[in-house]
Amino acid sequence: MALYCQLMRLYLLAYAAIFSLTILSFYGLINFGDEGLDTALLQDSYFYAILGFTLKQALLSALLSVGIAIPIARSLYFLPTLRFKKMFLTFCLLCFVTPTLIVITGLVALLGRSGFLTPSLNSVLNNFTDSTWNLYGFSGILIAHVFMNMPLAVRIIYLQLQTIPDNSWKLASQLKLSRRQCFSIVEWAVLKNSSILLFCFIFVLCFNSFAVVLALGGGPQSTTLEVAIYQALKYDFNIPEALTLAWTQLIVAGGLYWLITRGGGVSWQSIESSQYNWRPNLNVNTRFWFTSLYGFSWLILLLPYLSLLPGLFDSELSSKDLKAIGRSALISIGLAATSASLAMALAFALLRPIRQAALKAHSKRVWLYESLATHSLVAPAMVLSVGLFVYLLPRIDLDRWGIIFVVLLNTALVIPFAVQKLKPRLLQFDQQYDRLACSLKLTQHARWKIEWPFIKEIYLATMGLVLVLAMGDVAIFSIFGTTDWTTLPWLIYGYASSYRITEASAASFLLLMLCAFFLFFLEKLSAHKVARKRLIDHSQPYKGETHA
Repeated sequence: MALYCQLMRLYLLAYAAIFSLTILSFYGLINFGDEGLDTALLQDSYFYAILGFTLKQALLSALLSVGIAIPIARSLYFLPTLRFKKMFLTFCLLCFVTPTLIVITGLVALLGRSGFLTPSLNSVLNNFTDSTWNLYGFSGILIAHVFMNMPLAVRIIYLQLQTIPDNSWKLASQLKLSRRQCFSIVEWAVLKNSSILLFCFIFVLCFNSFAVVLALGGGPQSTTLEVAIYQALKYDFNIPEALTLAWTQLIVAGGLYWLITRGGGVSWQSIESSQYNWRPNLNVNTRFWFTSLYGFSWLILLLPYLSLLPGLFDSELSSKDLKAIGRSALISIGLAATSASLAMALAFALLRPIRQAALKAHSKRVWLYESLATHSLVAPAMVLSVGLFVYLLPRIDLDRWGIIFVVLLNTALVIPFAVQKLKPRLLQFDQQYDRLACSLKLTQHARWKIEWPFIKEIYLATMGLVLVLAMGDVAIFSIFGTTDWTTLPWLIYGYASSYRITEASAASFLLLMLCAFFLFFLEKLSAHKVARKRLIDHSQPYKGETHA
């Protein structure tokens, strides 16, 4: 009993550790300096223009992402024998977690001033108007947001459609419902709640967007709260203005996230289910339309990545650029690996009280502990960065030690993803083996030797996901980073902002390959080792949860 209490104290220290960063950030926002908030800014038309544009671009981005995703997800659902469908769903996951600067560089190479498709777009526009195509501004922000969030929506909506029972479709067939009636009565009944939550979730992601607006905004008329905070702090060093914008960002984004958590959650890490196999028969025209839409979706998602390839073979890359790209890649891997390792260790510790509460069927405690463990999702990265920056500014030489806080803040922001992905597997282990382990009075070391093979596969997959998320950071590095520790995403931003698209494309492709390796190959490696071990042991393969 004494050992159990000591362990629980250690686990609760993990909660104190992640809360300390948040508390210090809020303390910095509240108490820094004598000037306080810039209340005059609340009466300035500039403030409301920024707030209005932030809300507008987030609203339209979310609407377009969900609206485009629904027909694509329906084509995947109604044509279960589509070739490469599982690969397409996996690619949707990659599009969602890919670092933003890769997508931006690909879009610039594709649709920028010297992009591959820009002449065609200009010729089309000249037939109707006198204007020319311009990626930078509101249109570019919408395109980037839809490209990154629409695949997430496709994945979630498709998984929701799979929950429709066979009997619903059979009854609709017997009643001879039209396609419109089937959608409104059968499909929309399943999609309504999840689509609303999905819309709100994407709205929050776009509302907190930083790198997209910073790179593709094109001027003050396309500035969001997140970028305005960065500009006020990094360029003008206007602390009162930065604090006012940060509190506005926190209140709006935090309130929206609270509404999402009150309504439930969205699952984007699940896999395709084979529980329901019956589908309504489609006529030839509908089947052709769905197949064409599926192929067109592949093309749209691949184009920005394929546009990076010419930069790899361009002779303009100097040895200095190659050296800078290689050095930044090593720094990014090192920082991301450190953040991911800390996040995984803390996630295990944070999950222990959740597991104990679940074993005792204390649902309220489970909800409380889980909310505390994932609380960093509420505050945007820029808000936490600004708060901690203004708190540490008079106390620490941030030019020297700032990179440490890049790692710590990245760790705090990726912990929720590690917690959410590890939790189902660990709870499953407890349900199957906890009573047996307690009756055998196993030590913690002996228990871990049993637990590790059970969770090894999902651990490596989660490690890959967390590594990719930590590797793509731009917002935190923009506040705490230094030129001595330039990461690959920040180097890409520097190339792209100076219109060095060749260098940016090469660096982006390297970052994309690193992300694909960490996200997929680690998972495949773990699955291969587990399968090989089971074959040697002559045991049956585990038929439980699989992770995409």
